[in-house]
Amino acid sequence: VQLFESGGGLQQPGGSLRLSCAAAGFTFDDYAICWFRPAPGKKREGVSCIRFDDHSTVYLDSVKDRFTISSDNAKNTVYLQMNSLKPADAANYSCAVGKGVATLSGALAGYGIDYWGKGTLVTVSA
Repeated sequence: VQLFESGGGLQQPGGSLRLSCAAAGFTFDDYAICWFRPAPGKKREGVSCIRFDDHSTVYLDSVKDRFTISSDNAKNTVYLQMNSLKPADAANYSCAVGKGVATLSGALAGYGIDYWGKGTLVTVSA
């Protein structure tokens, strides 16, 4: 089981990036897929999660209305569209998946996560 993230890079404040998470060795069916990033004072914070089967979603409050998580079932890929980027969004964004996720809010807190990717670096700077 492997997760591959891509799409990170350097953007100016106010810019946009789209991150991708693809899987090798399994399909996302029956999984919840989440994006995490390091956070001050804690190991990491959940940014957004999506259930691959019904496309339900959850977001960290600070990214609501700016970030959108989506999935492409045919490509077995999950995306994180990041708009109106702020310097505080700069981080290494990791994709993570869990099959036994009870609730998406719990997954956002890290509960039920089985596998982690290595991440893709997002830099936001003028």
